[in-house]
Amino acid sequence: MAYPPPDQTQTSPPSSSSSSTFSSRSNPISGVLTPVSTSRPKKLFLIREATLEQHRQEQLDTLEEFQDILSAEVLLEITKLREYSRHGIPKSLRGEAWLFLLGVKDADRSKEISTQKRLQHEYEQMDKEPGEQARRVRGDISRCLRRCAQMRSSRNIPRLLEEIVSAYCNHNRQVEYYPAMVNIAAPIVFAVKQDWNAYACFERVVNLLDAYFSEERIQETTARFMTMFHGLLPDLYSYFEEEEVNIREWAASALRYLLSRELTVENTLRLWDTYFAQKEDRDKGDKEGGEWTGLNTYVCLALLKRLKEEFEEWEQSEIFSTLMKLPALDMDPIINEAFNIQHELLEH
Repeated sequence: MAYPPPDQTQTSPPSSSSSSTFSSRSNPISGVLTPVSTSRPKKLFLIREATLEQHRQEQLDTLEEFQDILSAEVLLEITKLREYSRHGIPKSLRGEAWLFLLGVKDADRSKEISTQKRLQHEYEQMDKEPGEQARRVRGDISRCLRRCAQMRSSRNIPRLLEEIVSAYCNHNRQVEYYPAMVNIAAPIVFAVKQDWNAYACFERVVNLLDAYFSEERIQETTARFMTMFHGLLPDLYSYFEEEEVNIREWAASALRYLLSRELTVENTLRLWDTYFAQKEDRDKGDKEGGEWTGLNTYVCLALLKRLKEEFEEWEQSEIFSTLMKLPALDMDPIINEAFNIQHELLEH
């Protein structure tokens, strides 16, 4: 919402030697010092307070709507949960919602107690020692947590990350550990309360990605992304070529691991609300872009479009370092733009 300017009845600002009717006052939203009229201060601040109050009320309404859905005693309305989750899930309910969206919990609540007991027992029996890759895992955890102060301040989260990743590798001996496992696990551990449920969510996401992205598939997906990038943002594409920015390397990682290595943990949490809300259809793959692995392609394009002006002012090293560690962003408009790009490209 655009706020009205302060009273502009003065034709020119008073000199410093005169008795000024203006003073610098801190904007309660941005924190920036803004000149406001001392004769009429109330109207502007009342509008801002009303806007903040409206925002708080909208948050409470959203929280109550999710609570109503998740408190179903017999059968949870999974379709309704998906519809609401696409627009973001309240932080306090995100973990619970993800359990249903990822199929860890069944919409039929009569199965919940037995399923939870089984998952807890199975996780407790797992070998959670990191073994030979201990140093690598701990180093990757340390690097991941540098970008999230909330996770870094918790003593439990580094331990949980190590245990969940190690348990998965020990339980799936045919799978070789790779650093992005930590990045995938981090938002899940941050959102989901119980260790065994966090492990179950992590296992489902990693298994789906590993099954979907064969070496051939990731090459095909990256090539398709490059074609769409060239068509959608030809000027930026050419600029990256001039600066010798290896956008293909960035795209391969961003597509393969759902941007978990590139975005902040907070931004990944919001993005994955929308991804997990998409109904999976492995038979269709990402050709129709309906499931979250397909939508991710359009989010990558939307991110480049959002940062286009900044990138065109920078040189190769600054561009690539920013791509690999993206700044904190407002994900809602980026996700909306991704859906717009998807619709536009699929129509043509």
